[in-house]
Amino acid sequence: MGEHTKIIALTGKGGVGKTSLSASIVRILTENYPNSKILAIDADPAVGLSVALGVRPQLTLDEIRKKVAQDVTGKLRDTQDILAEAKFQLYETMVEKNGFAFLAIGRPEAAGCYCAINTYLRKVIEMLVDDFDYVVIDGEAGIEQINRRVLEKVTHLICVSDQSRKGLQIIETIKNVADELVMYDKIGLIVNRAPLPEKLADEKEIGGVPIAAVIPQDNDMTENDIEGNSVFELPGDSIILQGARDALRRMEII
Repeated sequence: MGEHTKIIALTGKGGVGKTSLSASIVRILTENYPNSKILAIDADPAVGLSVALGVRPQLTLDEIRKKVAQDVTGKLRDTQDILAEAKFQLYETMVEKNGFAFLAIGRPEAAGCYCAINTYLRKVIEMLVDDFDYVVIDGEAGIEQINRRVLEKVTHLICVSDQSRKGLQIIETIKNVADELVMYDKIGLIVNRAPLPEKLADEKEIGGVPIAAVIPQDNDMTENDIEGNSVFELPGDSIILQGARDALRRMEII
């Protein structure tokens, strides 16, 4: 990892607006740091981040893995060759737009042992990350994949939950899993789409995770999603962007 690379991974159960927040964070970073190199990684097989950011991925990481795997079978090549080929393919497939690069992970492994290839790809992604100042990862529901499929080290882990009791109870579990699996420097919680934000006004942390922001329901964002618009079409003072900025400040990312 580059010495100053900030790797921000978002995690939490499905349906809490993780993808909208990931996209909002990418937009804020591009606006605040127009000269920085920013990479958005969609680690969710549902591939929602591309829509939220208004990009079309050419090839997913999984498709590259299959390509490289096919290249490997039949002819023995050394690890360096495979790494170089995978890195080249990744650079070829990264979509660059609006001040950020985008990479989709794609569907998880099919049957068959790709363990070695996955290890190579993780190394390649780690090499790749060195070339960026900020990396934002939209994780699938659950947290293990951050470790298993993408990176073992993130600098900032953002848990996202709704305001439901059930959602907030999961936070402690997520933190316990994260403590075991992921090396991170800072952790924070965003409570998103909160119908009663004032109820959390006095709370400093939940499940051992400091609250970085409580964001009320954002009708602009909902409408944006329904229309299939990207986060770049939201008004700059929309609720979700303001809340995401607060969280990034509190976690010392911006």
